[in-house]
Amino acid sequence: MVFSVAPALRAALRPYTTADAEAVLDLVNADRLPGQPTTTPEMLTEALAGRSPIDAGWWAELTPPTTHVALDPRGRVVGVISWAQRPKDDTGLILWLHCREDTATADALISHALTALGPRPVEAFHFATALTRGVEALPVDHRPVTHAALCRAGFAGEFLWLYFLIDLPAPNLPQADGMRMRPEPGDDRAMRLEVREQGRVVAESVVGLPVEGVGALWWIGVLPDVRGQGIGRKLLGSALETLRAHQAASVFLYVEANATPGGEGDRTAATALYRSAGFREIDRLHSYSAPTH
Repeated sequence: MVFSVAPALRAALRPYTTADAEAVLDLVNADRLPGQPTTTPEMLTEALAGRSPIDAGWWAELTPPTTHVALDPRGRVVGVISWAQRPKDDTGLILWLHCREDTATADALISHALTALGPRPVEAFHFATALTRGVEALPVDHRPVTHAALCRAGFAGEFLWLYFLIDLPAPNLPQADGMRMRPEPGDDRAMRLEVREQGRVVAESVVGLPVEGVGALWWIGVLPDVRGQGIGRKLLGSALETLRAHQAASVFLYVEANATPGGEGDRTAATALYRSAGFREIDRLHSYSAPTH
């Protein structure tokens, strides 16, 4: 077994072993966002193997991940970091990192991964891991120490997503007429809701069935020619009621933050709808990039 020593941490960093699983799960769950499920041993196994039910295609482009843990002077696991490479463009990736937001540990883990990745561009927190339910970047309000450590290491952050949560039942939301619900192809934990008018689908939504009492609103869309008629609000009400009927006590969603205003992906109206319906902003999700080290 290979050990390295992080001077700032005054402790060893070594490869992850199965004996570290409980301590690593404690670290991951200490950073859990409201609305996210408890990370299980099965989820950890998937992340260690470089697999994820979300962004699976991006994971398939990577080399098998390398995961190391940081130990304090008493030999206790106080941090963990996982990294990989993407051969097609010779980019390194820091996939996930947890350290109970301890500054010295975060600095040591990032430095350790960058040294191992060598002189190449590096990205950090660029896509979702199996440890969460679709968290595709770093929640900077809940993880300010990790954010600051990445910035000190030369990374530039990009604000990509807003993370929202609502408690159910949501009051005063109308319901959609003419709605059809069916299983989402390829996902046995999701349903597709469609609103039809005059024989065509004018609005649709995909919801994730509850895990630990929390549902997901993965997507909602309304055709351009019927926007402004309240169809989106009605579909949102129906989506939330559908999840409540499946025993959801709350629902989370992600909203793209950097879409061009007025462009195809503009989420200004959607964000206003969610806020007016009672969703509250929980965090802002950032991804990071650094030039060749």
